Amino acid sequence: MNRPASTTPQNQAPDTLRSDARTIGLIGLAHGSSHFFHLLLPPLFPWLIKDFDYSYAELSVLVSLFFIVSGTGQAMAGFAVDRFGARPILFAALASFAVAGLIASTATGYPMLLAASFFAGLGNAPFHPVDFTILNKRVSPQRIGHGFSVHGLSGNIGWALAPVFMAGITTATGSWRTACFCGAMWALVVLAIMVLNRDALDDRAESANAAAKPASTAVDAPKEHPMAFMKLPSVWLCFSFFFWSTCALSAIQTFASPAMQAMYKLPLSVTALIVTGYMLCGAAGMVVGGFLVGRVQRLEKVISICMLGSALLLFIVGTGILPGMVAVVVASIAGVGTGLAGPSRDMLIKRAAPPGATGRVYGTVYSGLDLGFCLAAPVFGFMLDHHMNNAVFYGSAIALVLSVVSAVIVGDGVSKKNKAALAAA
Repeated sequence: MNRPASTTPQNQAPDTLRSDARTIGLIGLAHGSSHFFHLLLPPLFPWLIKDFDYSYAELSVLVSLFFIVSGTGQAMAGFAVDRFGARPILFAALASFAVAGLIASTATGYPMLLAASFFAGLGNAPFHPVDFTILNKRVSPQRIGHGFSVHGLSGNIGWALAPVFMAGITTATGSWRTACFCGAMWALVVLAIMVLNRDALDDRAESANAAAKPASTAVDAPKEHPMAFMKLPSVWLCFSFFFWSTCALSAIQTFASPAMQAMYKLPLSVTALIVTGYMLCGAAGMVVGGFLVGRVQRLEKVISICMLGSALLLFIVGTGILPGMVAVVVASIAGVGTGLAGPSRDMLIKRAAPPGATGRVYGTVYSGLDLGFCLAAPVFGFMLDHHMNNAVFYGSAIALVLSVVSAVIVGDGVSKKNKAALAAA
């Protein structure tokens, strides 16, 4: 008896490809928007200082509040995603971004700016557990690596576009309030796109991954306590990986430009290109990294080689032995290694996460990112205030090495678990 045409893999492939591409594209757009709102207010600091006479120390509290709310909320959001589904949480997060932009656009003083930072952090909190839950549930196994690659790439693009968008509109209109309002409108446009394409974001429907899995046995395994995953060493090692790698990123994003200006006597207009170059090189690395994920079993090896390479380049920049413009290029190229490692990093977390706890694990693990941003800034700021310019690059390199240590231990644990499972089969 012939099999119906609709069930053949050959006929399913185009539909699956379109479905995967649609879901990956939507999640990429959402993730880019979340990174955009990381930088809703920081690009406007010169104008806020002019209008309200605030100090940079006062305005830095806005950034700290954002990451405190985001980090705390991210760990809790993972439980909400596992309980209620990722899609409604995604819609609520985008709505929170719109609220943040509207509050900022009408701010009359410090309390309203704090409120804008709060709602921006609240909106940012669920994104990693939401995004990775939808990708893992909706995207076919053979394309999940590309999904992780686009996810990381879009985040870098969001970071790169936000300063141009916010400062550009402010400069063109003469009003930072208009820029904040336009940011709110952007969040609403993205929300509308997500609602119109909500079927591609339904993590509770049967997915490509679910269809690929064998049918469940008649007897289900006993349910674990919702907090049981927190006993797993791999979860906290992944948390530490994000913490250390984000410490390095925070140093580059915030302090690399003034540190290099002091070390190499280059104009700020030139050293400011380091951040853009680092993020663009990171984005290019993520594209290539998406292909590596599907071809490498021991992902920690990819992570180690790439991030140790980046650490070496940053260390060389810190020595001050390079010509000025060469140092700018080398520091930018260091972003390639961290970008290459990104998709492998996310896949490694997926492999380490126990079944049914995807949202909780990603929420907990990615809260290390927010903690890294919170704690690294004052440490590297202290170094810069005390003219320890080289230490900004040395510290970044050391942080990347420590993140590699965490990744290697996690990868070794995953490998042992897989071998044990094969032996028991």
